[in-house]
Amino acid sequence: MATVKERIELTETERKIFDRLLGSLRHFGLTNQLRVAGGWVRDKLLGKDCYDIDIALDNMMGSEFVEKVTEYLLSTGEEVQGVAVIPCNPEQSKHLETARMRLFDTWIDFVNLRCEEYSDNSRIPSKQKFGTAEEDAYRRDLTINSLFYNINTDSVEDFTKRGIADLKSGRIVTPLPPKDTFLDDPLRVLRAIRFGARFGFVLDEELKEAASCDEVKDALAAKISRERIGVEIDLMISGNQPVKAMTYICDLMLFWIVFSLPHKFEPAKSEGCDRLCISYLDATWNLVQLIGGSTFNDEQRRLSLYAAMFLPFRTTIYKDNKAKKVPSISLFLSIMFAAFVLRVERAFDKFLSLIPFLASNGDTQLTEVDWGRGLDDVPHTSKLRVLTGMVLLAACPDTGWDVCDFCKLTAVRQFKVYGLSCNEKVVGGCRKVLQDDRVVGAVGWCNSY
Repeated sequence: MATVKERIELTETERKIFDRLLGSLRHFGLTNQLRVAGGWVRDKLLGKDCYDIDIALDNMMGSEFVEKVTEYLLSTGEEVQGVAVIPCNPEQSKHLETARMRLFDTWIDFVNLRCEEYSDNSRIPSKQKFGTAEEDAYRRDLTINSLFYNINTDSVEDFTKRGIADLKSGRIVTPLPPKDTFLDDPLRVLRAIRFGARFGFVLDEELKEAASCDEVKDALAAKISRERIGVEIDLMISGNQPVKAMTYICDLMLFWIVFSLPHKFEPAKSEGCDRLCISYLDATWNLVQLIGGSTFNDEQRRLSLYAAMFLPFRTTIYKDNKAKKVPSISLFLSIMFAAFVLRVERAFDKFLSLIPFLASNGDTQLTEVDWGRGLDDVPHTSKLRVLTGMVLLAACPDTGWDVCDFCKLTAVRQFKVYGLSCNEKVVGGCRKVLQDDRVVGAVGWCNSY
């Protein structure tokens, strides 16, 4: 059961923003009801901070209202920043035009309440018109995201009569039948998974059945761009429960939809490969938690988790249209990100062979690996530094990352493979390596050698 506040408490910044919006109504004699929609209301009721404010308008397009607000602010001598309009794109299930502006260093999106009509053979709206707040609430992805905060009346509105109840009971439910909701916008399947994992809420059984049906899976694959899917996955991996989120994706048989592979790649994926990906992700997540969060910043943790999850594909490639060999999985994340993960993979075998050597202070023999140069003349006391430096120098160039940051992630990556059970000996060894001054100084020693 989640603790839900009886009323929303505004911060000073939120109060200033809403005062300016209400001032615009009074200035032009407008009768609009201004409602904050969705995630902001949910998070405020849960006592969490939220800086993502979406305003729903009942009788005016967002772009038109932003023009009014801009005119009002200029008349009072206040600065106006970041005004923009994002058009709708029904082909990719983005049905609403969004106007955006920045007030008091906070981004605010403005959309109109919607009501849609569909043709018999399509989920792309054939007609859109201004809707009521109740109609809009039922068009939302989840009941916990269907709540409104009415700025005019300073009150929370629950038109589905289920939003607050589901928030309190910790349930992920759609306002309308889940299959209809997901076919309206298939990305909602991933949003349901993300919120379920983030808040530790239970996915409704009917929702799970709809999410895993062939029609919804086909729609997710065909209608939603890789960029939009990538954003949702990135939010899951960067969140507080990445393993739970990916497990949901696997359980609902969505893994190969989300992480789609090209038609021609090699070698072929093995049976149960999706579960193996989750196992590596889980092991790395546990190891990072045991080592201590302060050892890694958010970006290091994120990239380490991606590299772990894609471990079974480290040798899987395909040839693009230019016959260039590229990784087999793509989420349209940044080029720098892809380059970094590839560098981690290239360092894999050599760093893995160093783990027993590092953990034993050089007392054990090195695994047979082609280091590309003779090491007989390297003093025993310097060998650890030289070998580690060779791995990092070979892997780290042109990624834009500091070599010591790269070392942290590569070490975790290999320790996770070296000991999936994450026992204390392995964890202690990994922590020791990450905090070892000899490793931090490895590149300098290697260069001087």
